[in-house]
Amino acid sequence: MHFSKPLITWYLAHKRDLPWRKTNNPYAIWLSEIMLQQTRVAQGLPYYFAFLEAFPTVFDLANAHEEQVLKLWQGLGYYSRARNLHNTAKYVATELDGKFPNNYTDLLQLKGVGEYTAAAIASFSYNEVVPVVDGNVYRVLARYLGIETDISSPKAKKEFTALAFELIDKKQPAVFNQAIMEFGALQCVPKNPDCTVCPLNNSCFAISNKKVTALPVKIKKTKVINRYFNYLLIIDTEDKTIAHKRNQKGIWHNLYEFPLIETEKPESSEVIIEMIKTKVPNLTTIIHLVSEITIHKLSHQHLHINFWKIEINEIHKNGINHNELLHLPVPIVLHHFIERNRF
Repeated sequence: MHFSKPLITWYLAHKRDLPWRKTNNPYAIWLSEIMLQQTRVAQGLPYYFAFLEAFPTVFDLANAHEEQVLKLWQGLGYYSRARNLHNTAKYVATELDGKFPNNYTDLLQLKGVGEYTAAAIASFSYNEVVPVVDGNVYRVLARYLGIETDISSPKAKKEFTALAFELIDKKQPAVFNQAIMEFGALQCVPKNPDCTVCPLNNSCFAISNKKVTALPVKIKKTKVINRYFNYLLIIDTEDKTIAHKRNQKGIWHNLYEFPLIETEKPESSEVIIEMIKTKVPNLTTIIHLVSEITIHKLSHQHLHINFWKIEINEIHKNGINHNELLHLPVPIVLHHFIERNRF
């Protein structure tokens, strides 16, 4: 099967100039792989440079305060990645003397490192013959080989990993893995790929059987939950407000936010105002800051967010001013609001 050679030839001619491809440092590669989970390269690139500047080594990251890590991560989403990143850095620095495991099996033991990330580090840092299988690889293999297994099914990962291992170039596994992922990202794209210029078009099942749009198969639909947030910007007589850490599990764990009223369904302004009066004693005026609800879309949740400004005739015990608030790690939707609204 003529797969590996034309794929690598294509890659060497078309690959993007990305910084993590110029090193075999496991720390830098680990950092890039964690950042690029559920994140586009263009979005992740500035964060990658910012993290390496702030934390040049795993020891620097390990010694950082969690709030500094979360603040730098702000806007990337999936904040559990940042917390796992920080915890793993501490483990590698203290328990492993700053040295990452040098093989796939041991890398899997690190917190936040799954099969994909372990394979990427093992392959790119140590040239271990282990396939890296992500969404791009699923798509390339499904189309090229005509695999109709539902990629969201439990058996898909094992099946596609086995197929990738059969195809991997055993002499240059790192280059092969980069090539097949890049091929899926740039050439064999989800919608409207230009198959006329594909180096594999003479042997691709999907092309010859007119199934390019039908593969890969993904049956499972993501169920989206709607949530209704009302954030309270409570301003005291010294023009200070309050924010606290979000301690409950789920979204935005350990990020700061304003006091929150969450309702099960959309409520009228009158209902919310009555709820605010119950929650905030001694208020003077209530000002609805956002005329239209901000809808913040996460992977499985749509957050319908209103911000309310409330003035009180007392002083917050632990109040913070606007500039102090800007330096706290907060969800990006709150960050944008804070930047736009001084108090």
